[in-house]
Amino acid sequence: MLSLSIIGWIIIGGLAGWIASKIMKTDEQQGIILNIVVGVIGGLIGGWLLALFGVDVGGGGWIFSFVTCLAGACLLIWIVGLVRGRSKV
Repeated sequence: MLSLSIIGWIIIGGLAGWIASKIMKTDEQQGIILNIVVGVIGGLIGGWLLALFGVDVGGGGWIFSFVTCLAGACLLIWIVGLVRGRSKV
């Protein structure tokens, strides 16, 4: 995903963050800026995890980048939910 422009990061990150928030049922808590941030950070997390397994994330294209961002964003939302849930107890 590092081969995308900043506009590509924002578009794909925003869509992935929004869809991940729908999947993880946190959409009411997030606005557009947080969706973009979650999607971009999710893309970094997903790309890092795939690179650990030897997957070439740079040459995957838009669809692969979107799926990577989506999976990473879902993972990020899940981890944040775990941390928030434990800190309230």
